[in-house]
Amino acid sequence: MDVHGRDLRYFVAVAEELNFTRAAERLFVSQPALSKQIRMLEKQLGACLFRRDRRTVRLTPVGKALLPHARETLAAWRAAEAAVEEARAAERNTLVIGMSTSPGRGLLPALRTRLVSLYPDARPVLRQVNWADPSAGLADGSSDVAFVWLPLPDGERYRYAVVAQEPRVVALPQGHPLAARAAADREGAVDFADLLDEPFLALPPEAGPLRDYWLALDSRGDRAPRIGGVVASAEETHEAVANGQGVALLATGNAPLVVRDEVIAVPVRGISPSRLAVAARQDDGRPTVLAYLAAAEKVGAGTS
Repeated sequence: MDVHGRDLRYFVAVAEELNFTRAAERLFVSQPALSKQIRMLEKQLGACLFRRDRRTVRLTPVGKALLPHARETLAAWRAAEAAVEEARAAERNTLVIGMSTSPGRGLLPALRTRLVSLYPDARPVLRQVNWADPSAGLADGSSDVAFVWLPLPDGERYRYAVVAQEPRVVALPQGHPLAARAAADREGAVDFADLLDEPFLALPPEAGPLRDYWLALDSRGDRAPRIGGVVASAEETHEAVANGQGVALLATGNAPLVVRDEVIAVPVRGISPSRLAVAARQDDGRPTVLAYLAAAEKVGAGTS
């Protein structure tokens, strides 16, 4: 037996009205169509549901037995429809924001404020991603938007807005000879040329162009870097620098994530500044994604 929800709705309407004309009006269908549907239901069940004469419509014992179950089934289906719609709304409104480290710089609250001013039901959800994924979840679709460092591998797949451009610094153990040199320098900095022979901490190989960028390959000429270790988080970077495994280039704004307990950061001359961006996939045109990118453009431009 394959009874549809429509059959039960029609049955319940007639059972409650005990009048086919009023039931048809309640259901916004014609009376002949309603009568035909009830007959088809009775045929499926193999039993009469109503006794009809010229004046009255009454439930049969089978109809009386079916009525509470029909009501319960319809109520359960309405609840299911409501639950599905709620889940769909949550899915539509959820915006997963990927990041390899907290972007800081007041960016998250600023962008959230702009987003919810346009989409009050939007639900930004933060997602931490390992440094091995330079797209912070965009590449595999696990993030909707992401804070990323440029350059991005497969950059043509993404659109982005730069939200911070900062000089790069080098993280050193406090007793490192270059720390003393920086202290004696008028600008408190070191030249990148002074770092060429140092062992460097590198991102995982999967990071591709971003690994090369944080090793500053474009400023080394033909001098290949010495790799002192591979790091995949700020905590690993701190520990490796503190233990003397190598030095690490950082964006100025990220230095507080690493600098503590005998690890210091020194400005570096002779290399390009870092660029932090908010990115999304080129083919993702959802309103909340576009709104977050637009907010990032305004924040990056310093506009209100």
